Amino acid sequence: MKNRQNSIRIQTFEAIVIGVSAGGLAALARILPKFKKDFPLAVLIVQHMRRDADGFLWRHLDTLSRLTVKEAEDKEAIQPQTVYIAPPDYHLLVEPDRTLSLSAEARVNFSRPSIDVLFETAAETYQQRLIGVILTGANNDGTRGLKTIKSYGGLAVVQSPESAESDAMPRSAIEEVAVDHIVPLDRMGRFLNDLACGNSHG
Repeated sequence: MKNRQNSIRIQTFEAIVIGVSAGGLAALARILPKFKKDFPLAVLIVQHMRRDADGFLWRHLDTLSRLTVKEAEDKEAIQPQTVYIAPPDYHLLVEPDRTLSLSAEARVNFSRPSIDVLFETAAETYQQRLIGVILTGANNDGTRGLKTIKSYGGLAVVQSPESAESDAMPRSAIEEVAVDHIVPLDRMGRFLNDLACGNSHG
């Protein structure tokens, strides 16, 4: 694991946003079970998927996680200890009143849902109290959004490309963003759990 910033950062967070594409199911299935039952944050996830996906992703992850895993719903209030998965063919946005909204507007980075859309709207709402995470994926969706999270004072975490099934998304983020932490997949779940629960990684 590499720490890109030398200074110790002690922050209190409200939410984690995760962007993932190719190889995402396997990656999330290794990360979410590491989150403890008292995990204090909300988790919002965009996984690129086919428009006809049937909900298997969130149902499968719900069986593995101590937290509630569900498909995000329009106008839903964001709650801690809950994992929200963007539904197929809808952008997932965070509103200023900390509710979710779904949008069928045009694709961004050839994707709907788009990681950038989630990250940018979450950054505007949570600012420095947000952790952004880029995992395995085959394009550059999420790089711009992670840069926005950093611009608001949030924390940027990226899966190590060497541990990613598809390394394009992690490599793009590392090249373009002042990433705080680069973490291998087998350590990512515990690492995020520690961040959420207030254990410092400097």
